[in-house]
Amino acid sequence: MGINRRYFFKTLLNIGGLGAVGAVSYPVIEFMDPPKSGEPNVSSIKAGKTSEFEYGSARILKFGRKPVILIREKSGEFHALFATCTHLDCIVQYRNDTNQILCACHNGVFDLKGRNVSGPPPKPLTELAVNILNDEIIISTS
Repeated sequence: MGINRRYFFKTLLNIGGLGAVGAVSYPVIEFMDPPKSGEPNVSSIKAGKTSEFEYGSARILKFGRKPVILIREKSGEFHALFATCTHLDCIVQYRNDTNQILCACHNGVFDLKGRNVSGPPPKPLTELAVNILNDEIIISTS
């Protein structure tokens, strides 16, 4: 009338098997779930001092997790744009000789305002605001 030995061990093994499946599957499921912390909310950065930038030069800087190209024209004017090409997200470069921005992946060419000049990029680069306060260059989204 009671529980026999075979039934007891079968139930015990089933419970242990379910525990093992749970112990293996839980970390796998948690690994597939992306972390909750997203991209940092950055609205402006300090890019350096104007004296650190030569005329007709450019630098790639980090704006949160996105690259930004800061260009100082030969006239001294500054331009800042997100540095990922709108075609395939390659990093763009400044061409001093043509005074244009080039994407070397597929020969996409942009002017200093980020507008498409030639090549396959479907959209212009996003331009950022450049403000100079006390010789300090500040790049912002507005």
